[in-house]
Amino acid sequence: MNSHPPHRRQGLFGRPVLTITIVLAALAGIAAGSVAFANRDRGSSDSEWQQPGAAAAPDSSTSAAARPTEAAPVSADGTITLSATGDIMMSNAPGKLPPNDGEGFFDSVKAGLASDLVMGNLEQPLTEDTGTSKCGAGSGNCFAFRSPPSYAQHLKDGGFDLVNTANNHSKDFGVKGARNTRLALAEVGVKATGNTDEITVVDVKGVKVAVAGFSSYVGANSLIDLDQARSVVEKAKAQADLVVVQVHMGAEGADEQHVKPGTETFFGENRGDPIKFSHAMIDAGADLIVGHGPHVLRGMEFYKGKLIAYSLGNFAGGGKTLSRTGVLKYGGILHVTLGKDGSYAGGKFVSTYMNGSGLPTRDSANEQSRKLVAQLSTADFPSTGARIGTDGAIKPAA
Repeated sequence: MNSHPPHRRQGLFGRPVLTITIVLAALAGIAAGSVAFANRDRGSSDSEWQQPGAAAAPDSSTSAAARPTEAAPVSADGTITLSATGDIMMSNAPGKLPPNDGEGFFDSVKAGLASDLVMGNLEQPLTEDTGTSKCGAGSGNCFAFRSPPSYAQHLKDGGFDLVNTANNHSKDFGVKGARNTRLALAEVGVKATGNTDEITVVDVKGVKVAVAGFSSYVGANSLIDLDQARSVVEKAKAQADLVVVQVHMGAEGADEQHVKPGTETFFGENRGDPIKFSHAMIDAGADLIVGHGPHVLRGMEFYKGKLIAYSLGNFAGGGKTLSRTGVLKYGGILHVTLGKDGSYAGGKFVSTYMNGSGLPTRDSANEQSRKLVAQLSTADFPSTGARIGTDGAIKPAA
C-alpha cells in the first residue's frame, strides 16, 4: 500500500479528484461500463457482448481467429510503417459538438498520421442514445460520452484504418452502444479491435499485422491476467508476421506522467503494472506496445529491441470532453517502421496538442510534446529509454 496520504490532483476533465496512487493499469475495451465514483463496469459479461449478430466489423473476430483483409501491394524493402495515437473523443453528444459538426476534424493532423497502417484509441461509443448510461441517477464523478454514428466518417476521412475499443468509455451507453460503434465503423471501412480473445489481422503491403487491445475491464483482453494476455499474443503471433498490442493502462491525471515499477491504481481500481505487462507481452511475441489511458504523455523504452510507448496522451477532445489545461492538452503521433521479421527499422514522434475546441492540432515546431516524451524517457528509463532527436527521430539508447 502507498503510505502517502490521499491528495488532490487535476483529473482528465480538469476537475480536482481525490486519489491514492499505487501504480499503473489498463482501462479497457468494450467492457468499460463503470460505476459512478470508481467508473467500474456494472456487470456486463463477455457473453453478453459476444452474442451472435452483426456487432463486430466483418474483418474482426470475437474468437482467437481473425480474418485478414485483401492483400495490398508488397513492400519493396520488406518494411512497413505504422502510426498510432492516444485517446480520441470527438464530441459529447447531443449538446456539445465540435465546430461544423466535426467536418474536417482531423485536417490539421492528417498528413502527420499518414502511414501504411493508421491506428487510434477510440475512447467513446459511436451511437445514438441507447437509454442506458453507465452514469445512473445520483452518480457522482462519473462521465459518459458518445458521438453520433455518423462521426465514424470523420475517422475515415482522417485516415484511420483501425481503432482500439479496449478502454473504460467504449461501453458508456451499454452493450448496445458498443455494438452500434462496431456497426458504424464497419459501414465506413474502419477496423476495430478490443474484445476478449479478439485478434484483428490486416494485410499491410504483403505483411500480416495482428492487432489486439487490452485493458482492465470486463469484455476486453486482460491487462491484469498475464496468462490470458500471453495466450492472446501467442495466438496472434501464430496468425501474423507482426503483433501490435494496444493497451489502455495506468492511473490518470496531470501528475501521472512518470512510469514507475509496480501496480497503478485510480479510484481504487487496479489499472495494471505497465512495465511488467509490456515486457511480458514482448516476451510472448509482441513487436510493438502502444499505450494510452493516463491522459498525459509518458516515456518510451526499448525492451529486447522492441519499442514500448507507455502513453501517447490526449489526441482529441472534441466538444470539450477532455481538459486542455497544462500537460493534459498534449499528445502525439507515433510512427514506427518494422521489418517483416519484427526488427525495428526506425521511428518518429510528431507533436500535437488539442486546440481551444479540443481538435487535434499539429505542433508545427514539433517541440512541446517531443520534449516532454524525450525528458520522461530519459528520466524513467536511464539505460533503456528511447532517445528522441530534435527532428522527432526515435532511437534506442546508445
